[in-house]
Amino acid sequence: MEKKDLDLIAEMADKSPEVKALWEEHLLYEKQLEKLEKKTYRTPEEERVMKEIKKKKLMGKTKLQKVLDRRLEEV
Repeated sequence: MEKKDLDLIAEMADKSPEVKALWEEHLLYEKQLEKLEKKTYRTPEEERVMKEIKKKKLMGKTKLQKVLDRRLEEV
């Protein structure tokens, strides 16, 4: 994400429970992916979980971006 988006998220997180929840979810998925990506060897199940986390992370990021875009249109 771009710095302006991160700044807007930080600003909006205090005012919008939706933004706060989406951002916290995004960070959680990021940590889970980092943990799995550090492994030298991943089982097929771990690979499947990684794919699923990436999908969820992308869907959440898309929702978050829509909220940010709406906010920018209002300004």
